[in-house]
Amino acid sequence: MANLRAGLLGVGMMGRHHARVLREVEGVDLVAIADPGGDPHGVAAGMEILPDIEALIKARIDIAVVAVPTQFHEAAALTLADAGVHTLVEKPIADTTAAGERMVAAFASRGLVGAVGHIERFNPALQQMRKRLAAGDLGEVFQVATRRQGPFPARIADVGVAKDLGSHDIDLTAWVVQSVYKTVFARTANKSGRVYEDMVIATGQLANGVIVNHVVNWLSPMKERVTIVSGETGTFVADTSKGDLTFYANGTFPLEWESVTAFRGVSEGDVTRFAFPKREPLRVEHEAFRDAVLGKESDVVTMEQGLRTLAVVEGVITSAKTGQSVNF
Repeated sequence: MANLRAGLLGVGMMGRHHARVLREVEGVDLVAIADPGGDPHGVAAGMEILPDIEALIKARIDIAVVAVPTQFHEAAALTLADAGVHTLVEKPIADTTAAGERMVAAFASRGLVGAVGHIERFNPALQQMRKRLAAGDLGEVFQVATRRQGPFPARIADVGVAKDLGSHDIDLTAWVVQSVYKTVFARTANKSGRVYEDMVIATGQLANGVIVNHVVNWLSPMKERVTIVSGETGTFVADTSKGDLTFYANGTFPLEWESVTAFRGVSEGDVTRFAFPKREPLRVEHEAFRDAVLGKESDVVTMEQGLRTLAVVEGVITSAKTGQSVNF
């Protein structure tokens, strides 16, 4: 069977990594790159940088990766759908849910694979956590708390931190515990003088009763990517920047110090840091997209799932503006 012919739209900060991985994935050939801004990171490797998406399509591509600013996702995706090209769009799926709905409809009506690059689902720490939760290692899940903060990225100009970073945590939370959001309440802050928010705190509850909390900002000198899931038997902590997963077990020995017992509620048990293979998330994501296109079993993030995530993100922004909870 011939390899899938891949085209890449956009070779900026994220697109450059897509270019590298597309050259490495078995069964895929990167045959065309398009970016009206040229090749700022030198990823072409002798390949011509095409001027636009029309030129990309003329290269007879089977699949495409869209790694342009969010405001251009819809137009690019609809053009590729019209051309019959299976497409992976970087997250978030679009800048509005209305645009995302049009994208979902376009790919579904043509029987094409439409995917969204929510890369954290492919982080080895979170994949291990998901497997262990599914196996019942934590018993009943009570709470998911995430922290995603770091320095301001000057390259992001068309969306705020909720859509850029917060979408990661909303997607991975729903995926890790396999439930959808029921309600959110949020507060945002704008401290950098930009149009969009740069700090977010959101709380909510999933349909299965799990409560959630997300701390997201662009204004911290400390980069942090942490997901904490607490339940009946203890707590999982995933550091996705390192791909590490640690389990803090509830103790089996009763505490004899009365004041400590009253304060802690549970006793401290063993701490286990798991060892497992750590593959690059972007490569695993591309393999999932390839398999979905080939009709194989795949964990690819569908456009429908990406749209649900965007709806929650927009709910976060709406809640912050209105001061009211948003239900889904």
